[in-house]
This record gives sequence, C-alpha cells and structure tokens, in this order.
Amino acid sequence: MFVRLLIMFYAITSYAVFLVSFMWAVGFVGNYNQLASKSIDVGDPTNVVEAILVDLLLLALFAIQHSVMARPVFKRWWMRIIPAASERSTYVLLSSLILLLLFWQWRPIPSPVWQVEGLAAGVLIGIHWLGWAIVLASTYMIDHFDLSGLRQAYFAWRGAEAPAQPFKTPLLYRLVRHPLMLGFLLTFWATPEMTIGHLLFATMTTAYILVGLQFEERDLIAQFGETYQRYRQRVPMLLPRMFGRRA
Repeated sequence: MFVRLLIMFYAITSYAVFLVSFMWAVGFVGNYNQLASKSIDVGDPTNVVEAILVDLLLLALFAIQHSVMARPVFKRWWMRIIPAASERSTYVLLSSLILLLLFWQWRPIPSPVWQVEGLAAGVLIGIHWLGWAIVLASTYMIDHFDLSGLRQAYFAWRGAEAPAQPFKTPLLYRLVRHPLMLGFLLTFWATPEMTIGHLLFATMTTAYILVGLQFEERDLIAQFGETYQRYRQRVPMLLPRMFGRRA
C-alpha cells in the first residue's frame, strides 16, 4: 500500500509541475506578464549570437528528451527501472522541468519581424487563443488523465493495471489526426508582434513537430495496424480537408 500511495503522490506532484509549466507556457509565448515575468520577448538583453546559440541548445534539449522518452523501445527499457504506472508521470515531469528551464533561460531577441494593429491584430490574438483551446480540448477528447499519468497511478493505487486505451477518433480527431499539434502551431505563429526570437522559437518548434509526427505515426501504425492505416487514408494529418487534400 505504501508503494501505491507513493506512485499516486508522484503522479500528482508531476501533474502539479506540468500545470505550472503550462501556465508559464501561455504567458511565455503570448508575452503575458501577468502569467510570466519572463517571456519570449521579455528578459535581460544579451548578444544576438549568444542568444541564438543558447535558445537553440534549450530547444534541442527539449526535443531530444521529448522524442527519446516517447519511443516504445525506450519505454520498455525504462519500465525495467521504474514502475510501469510511473512511466508516463516521469515523462510528464521531465518534459515539464525542461520546459521550465527553457522559459527561465531563454534569451529574447526582440528585433521586430512584423507588427500589425487594429482588426488584423485582434484576429491574430483570437487565433492564438483558439490554438490554446484546441490544445486543451484535444487532451480531454482522448484522455487527459492518461496523457498526464494520473490514470495509470490511480489504477496502481487500486492494485490493478490500467486497461489499454482503445483506438478512438472523437470530435476534432475526425477532422485532423493531430489536433493537439495543430493547436500548438496556431498558438506559436498567431501573434500581432513577431520578433526574431519568437520567429526562431516558432520555426524550430514547427520543424520539431513535423519531424516528430513522422515517428509518432510510425509508432501508431505499429500499435494499431490496419485500423490506423485506414484512418490515415481518411483523415489529414494537420490541416482540415477544407484546406487541402493532405497535410
């Protein structure tokens, strides 16, 4: 029972750290000082070359951790060391901690690329918040608590193994295969004030998403087989059908 309680406490702690990182992410990307005193364009000034190198290193650190720990072969190895019920919580915790490090150590490059006002600015801000709404909604459409590791910990606390998640395509998943990533892309790019630092962040995270999705698609095919293959043929990856045949 002590081990079960420890797993549950660990999952709750990991989720709390995730919530902190998520709120900072909202403030960081949108330059909302009410949520984050340091954001993508607000921070101590530094040399441009140093800023680019540090920012790229931080983004690379997150990309490597996020990708490696998401691969099934790593999960199988990792679960020989930690309880299977804590695997997802550990992934969430480490991802959140690296994100917090990125936000904390990010070097702004505030030189403007574009700046719009009036109606256009309002539209971009609306798209930005729509992106965050899609991100949150997408996690709940599949299983927010499974993605965060709380579901696995709950079943472990009850002395049972969490049942495998069936393949399902609710709501937004009938329009695109990866609405969560679509939400992030909208959030990262929709801004009335694009700076060089923000452009660097948006470009590199977009590249990571596009590359990472190829590995995720491969894993999903291995997991669900022909079911996912038919889903791929029917539903585009990122852009709804109205915007193109495939994306």
